[in-house]
Amino acid sequence: MLNAKITGIASYVPDYVLNNEELSRMVDTSDEWITTRVGIKERRILKENVGSSYMGAIAVKKLLEQTGTNPDEVDLIICVTSNPDYRFPSTASVIAHKCGIEKKAYAYDIQAACAGFIVGTYGASAYIKAGLYKKVIVVCAEKMSSMTDYQDRATCPLFGDAAAAVLMEPTEDPVGVIDGVFHVDGIGLEFLHYKAGGSAHPASQATLDAREHYLYQEGRAVYKHAVLDMLTSSQTVMKRNNLTVDDIQWFVPHQANLRIIEAVGGRLGIDPAKVLVNIQHRGNTSAASIPLCLDENKNLLKAGDKLVLTAFGAGFTWGAEYLIWAI
Repeated sequence: MLNAKITGIASYVPDYVLNNEELSRMVDTSDEWITTRVGIKERRILKENVGSSYMGAIAVKKLLEQTGTNPDEVDLIICVTSNPDYRFPSTASVIAHKCGIEKKAYAYDIQAACAGFIVGTYGASAYIKAGLYKKVIVVCAEKMSSMTDYQDRATCPLFGDAAAAVLMEPTEDPVGVIDGVFHVDGIGLEFLHYKAGGSAHPASQATLDAREHYLYQEGRAVYKHAVLDMLTSSQTVMKRNNLTVDDIQWFVPHQANLRIIEAVGGRLGIDPAKVLVNIQHRGNTSAASIPLCLDENKNLLKAGDKLVLTAFGAGFTWGAEYLIWAI
């Protein structure tokens, strides 16, 4: 049976560190207020006047170099982003051009908000298992600062910028992406969205004056749904694959809020030492958060380790993925 495994991983974060002390000089907040509520101490911000593709291309180039992959070998690039460079063309096509991956590869974007990495890798595994492609790159590139309102004390401490990429290839071994469960519920629209700039509410002077070109979130509602949905989707994928918390080496949740991570892990009953976390220094990097966390902790991962990944984002869209590490 053909499976799809991750054979390489790389990431990039900008140099500029925006810590809570500096943020407290920009908006009415404090280190204590932020740390207590979301567990974030600092986040990286892309200060240059460039888009998400800038970070995505760096991550992909690092991935190609680390895996010894020639750009001409790549069959497909899936770019996962809520912060595309442009409404069109796709950010994936921009990254492909910057990395010289154009001779035979196709490239396209998907938008699955913070759940994007598990959605993207599950889709990539389907292409590989079907025999359509042999080398697929999933790159998550998120310039979250481009949609963050630094006058909104409730949301501006949450987000950071980053990109991360994985190379996926076929294998006949029982490793790689094993299973996944995914859900969407349109009830989430009112609680988490980007108000203006789309076809439903085009940009105008009025939308600019109303500061509607930023992320809007109702935190309490999102927290409640995120905890329940990440928990139940993780339980579902574990039950389907006869896994207990003792069978899992690592639990890797989307890095949205340390309190959410702790609540999900606690209710799942998993040892906190098995939960990978980097939110304290990276903030919420949306779709990039899980692969960034994996890359920054890859020294802990061993071939054969069983991982459950889970994420929740705007839509609402959420799910969980069962993955056996292969590198």
